[in-house]
Amino acid sequence: MSFLEKMKTEILIGDGAMGTLLYSFGTGSCFEELNLSHPEDIVRIHQAYIDAGADMIQTNTYAANYLKLQRYGLEDSVKEMNSSAVRLARQAAQQKAYLLGTVGGNRGIRPSAIPLDEIKRSFREQLYCLLLEGVDGILLETYYDIEELETVLKIARRETELPIIAQISLQEIALMEDGTSIGDAFDKLEGLGADIVGLNCRLGPHHMIASLEGVELPKKAYLSAYPNAGLPSYTDGRFHYEGNPEYFRKSAQSFRDQGVRLIGGCCGTTPEHIRAIESELKGLAPVTHKKVIGRKAKIVVSPPEVIRKERPLEEVVKERPSVIVELDSPRKLDTTRFFQGAKALKEAGIDALTLADNSLASPRISNKSIGHLVKEKVGLRPLVHLTCRDRNIIGLQSHLMGLHTLGLHDVLAVTGDPARVGDFPGASSVFDVSSFELIEMIKQFNEGFSYSGKDLGQKGAFSIGAAFNPHVRSLEKAVSRMEKKIKCGAHYFITQPVYSEKLLLDVYEATKHLDVPVYIGLMPLTSSRNAEFLHNEVPGIKISQEILDTMAKFNNDPVSSKKEGIAITKGLIEAAAELFNGIYLITPFMNYEMSVELANYANECSSLLSRRKQNVNYVN
Repeated sequence: MSFLEKMKTEILIGDGAMGTLLYSFGTGSCFEELNLSHPEDIVRIHQAYIDAGADMIQTNTYAANYLKLQRYGLEDSVKEMNSSAVRLARQAAQQKAYLLGTVGGNRGIRPSAIPLDEIKRSFREQLYCLLLEGVDGILLETYYDIEELETVLKIARRETELPIIAQISLQEIALMEDGTSIGDAFDKLEGLGADIVGLNCRLGPHHMIASLEGVELPKKAYLSAYPNAGLPSYTDGRFHYEGNPEYFRKSAQSFRDQGVRLIGGCCGTTPEHIRAIESELKGLAPVTHKKVIGRKAKIVVSPPEVIRKERPLEEVVKERPSVIVELDSPRKLDTTRFFQGAKALKEAGIDALTLADNSLASPRISNKSIGHLVKEKVGLRPLVHLTCRDRNIIGLQSHLMGLHTLGLHDVLAVTGDPARVGDFPGASSVFDVSSFELIEMIKQFNEGFSYSGKDLGQKGAFSIGAAFNPHVRSLEKAVSRMEKKIKCGAHYFITQPVYSEKLLLDVYEATKHLDVPVYIGLMPLTSSRNAEFLHNEVPGIKISQEILDTMAKFNNDPVSSKKEGIAITKGLIEAAAELFNGIYLITPFMNYEMSVELANYANECSSLLSRRKQNVNYVN
């Protein structure tokens, strides 16, 4: 009799964790490799779960696919590991338990990091290995991304008539990472042919039961649940779970009340947890009706808008010429000169002061702190840069919430210079997300939801800037990246410093079809050495030979060098103002006087151009 037939009248007991149990024994590498190097340990764990009352056991193949095994250089062992896993499970079961061929999800908080084509190829290879060895069913578990699970479920359903269990993992009660409700997810999976739909991992019994309370019983499929043993602790460099088997026994009836017909355990559970569940549920009939608490599907209520006191920067620059200036936060605690510069730039009439996020990977006073003071004490709009380098997803989300709370609504999402170029070359670069995903995160924040899909209770009001580097071999490819960033949610662009009128024209022609404004970056040179350094050592900046030669003429004259640097930049301002509404001045080495002079000049150029256009219109 198949286990689906038994589930018509019985509640079946699954097994518990394999990976965390092996980890607790001191194994910390590739658990699936133990199918080959330590098969007796795998058999012993399977037997322990069967002795504890498990009706089903999973093969030790959660991560036995090409994508995950390549982390260990074991990607050529997919067939060998999966085949061995099935044989070991069969050896342990001796027809006392059903065998489930387990395939785990690959995507995490960054779904786009793994293309679906790669997932399909990897899944097919592993699935065929399991099917060839002869399993009683397929278990698809720990899928945070509904798109990935739908994709592999379609493949599995085409390839086999065996029962398929499809289990999602939730970011919070009743919601997946992308905001899909548990009810909607189960409906989709049942519609694609899953025989059992359910939950596993991340949540313990309390939150998993709460998630199931709003779910109706499926029309054809059955429900499953494999909760974690609570939250992990971290002691002396190792994770461990303290979930108590007695608590699992007490929770078992609640799972039954929610219509669950297959219940096992995930991370942190042991044979004792399974024995506790079995002692409570064995012999009981499953429920066929349940009272649904709350609603089946999430009804999205649009969070309230945040009313901004100032107009978004992208609207300002679309309507009139706009000048913004970058003034780096101080490297030291003395902020006197910085605020002198900020006040002088405000008097020059700039629209925003942009604040880099530890540029060149060198620590400075937090741009969030400085930005708040610039807004409150100087009365100048801060444009805060935000890098992917320094913060993980938790830190980025927290940082965005902090910026929003302080009323700092203008942000520039950038990748960030690698840590090795800065003051601490041994520091870790995080890069949990790319600049594209950071833009998506901020866009989702503006819709009132965190990156994990949680309701923030209010819509964000961020104006999202993005970076554009025109110093590339293929400007066409760079513009394609811009178009991708626009799809992700970018409102406007800021370029790297430009030192060529020809490049200004090339950028204009390449970007004029875009419906978003562009601020052209201009940074005055201070000396010949400065020019040579920027040209040869700073990524993303190229300076024409003509300008390098011109600056070399003033090699031993600092005053004349700065004057020439300003003169060159004024010429570029004139050319840029003819083509773009936005000028982005980058202050070199806290020489804010140079930026003040250039900001005034840029405003004068804009006024002259406006008058000239008005005269042309009048004559016409």
